[in-house]
Amino acid sequence: MPSVTYDTDLPLIQLEADMSLHNPFPGMNPYLERHWGDVHTRFMVYACDQINSQLPGDLQARVEEALTVDSEDDTRLVYPDVRVVEDTATGVDGQPIGGVMVAEPAVVMLADEPRTERHIEIVNAREGHRVITAIEFLSPTNKTNGKGREKYLAKQTEYIQGGVNLVEIDLLRGGEFSLAIPKDKWPTASNLYKICVRKFWTPEHAFTFGATLREALPNIPIPLRLSDPPVILQLQELINECYVRGRYASLDYSQPLVPKLAKDDANWVRGLLGGSN
Repeated sequence: MPSVTYDTDLPLIQLEADMSLHNPFPGMNPYLERHWGDVHTRFMVYACDQINSQLPGDLQARVEEALTVDSEDDTRLVYPDVRVVEDTATGVDGQPIGGVMVAEPAVVMLADEPRTERHIEIVNAREGHRVITAIEFLSPTNKTNGKGREKYLAKQTEYIQGGVNLVEIDLLRGGEFSLAIPKDKWPTASNLYKICVRKFWTPEHAFTFGATLREALPNIPIPLRLSDPPVILQLQELINECYVRGRYASLDYSQPLVPKLAKDDANWVRGLLGGSN
């Protein structure tokens, strides 16, 4: 696909109105997986905004943080909370930034640097911020065998045993099955994208939602208290918002996907993108 030049003075509403900047996929865009740190963070913030607009006055959705270590190596990568990246098709190399020369730093590798894992909690602000519902947007750490996944599975158990509703959203195709339901009980094998909802008042049931690559992500009910109606989380709207606000129209669709798509899906994507992948 052609590269896109952005006008930094263009209002966001105009960016959203330009169809060339919209997510070309009807549902999840698998090419966003390569930028999961940014997508994950944006999703959390936008989902909080969407949920808070529907909650009763005594409840509040907020982004919570936990620190995890991705691997057991002696040296770790350092992940900033915010990154500014340059599209090589539009950037100008070797020029001062805003007319100001910037010093070149020495790069030092740090040991045991933890990575921030974010999730959403809906809390009762009038009862000591008691957690009502937890929403987990799975990351690669949650799905890779090791301490990160072990910690995530333990947290699942704590939520369920602690009387907290648990909503898990898995939009990553790779990694181990890590939802709070036995893998062999997942009802639809063709689902690349999976959502599992556990309500505290029916611990013997898991409510599942799924989508394929070729269809829109579902709107899902987020349970609150037994006396409250659920609020609705519009997953497709959130992913599209991540795509537009994250300026992902400049994604390089010629790069191979990891893991690879099934042959039928790969042919469908090639047709969707005009043969550019």
